[in-house]
Amino acid sequence: MRFVLTVYLVLLFAVPQAGAMDHVYAPHGLKPVDSALKVAVGDEAPDFELPALAGGKVRLSDFRGRKNVVLSFVPAAWTPVCSDQWPGYNAALDLFRQYDAELIGISVDNTPSQFAWVEAMGGLDFTVLSDFWPHGAVARTYGILRTDGTAERALVVIDRQGIIRFVHVGDINKRPDLGMLVEELDKLPK
Repeated sequence: MRFVLTVYLVLLFAVPQAGAMDHVYAPHGLKPVDSALKVAVGDEAPDFELPALAGGKVRLSDFRGRKNVVLSFVPAAWTPVCSDQWPGYNAALDLFRQYDAELIGISVDNTPSQFAWVEAMGGLDFTVLSDFWPHGAVARTYGILRTDGTAERALVVIDRQGIIRFVHVGDINKRPDLGMLVEELDKLPK
């Protein structure tokens, strides 16, 4: 419990590198959810392979039998909530490790845009993948591609067997509650 409280405090005060917020685009009046899920709890997670910010490609099935996976889809680089959410997760990586979970961030931005954004936020220590081309193909497969071509703000928890254990598509204008995610990670088979 004290660990979770510590994480909350870290996230509460986590801020991107100085100056990063000077270049953030602030959209207004976005429809909270603008897609229809195509996956559900109990489904086998659709496999994919995407280019990684660190180089090479990452395939979801590479984690099967080895680690739990948390997919964090965010709408777009250089937007305020996304620029707050991922640095917060970066500060809480020990929490994900506690549940033997690999955190994978995915956006529909191209890799050069992701690179500049992540650098402006001071770097991230988790895997970031680009779902840029074919544009939003993975988000579309999961049913979280919005009509404007961005992804929903979504979390997908996948167990070591590749089965979806939790899906959350939340209000695109708000950061998901970390406590909710921790509760779902705690339900994963040990």
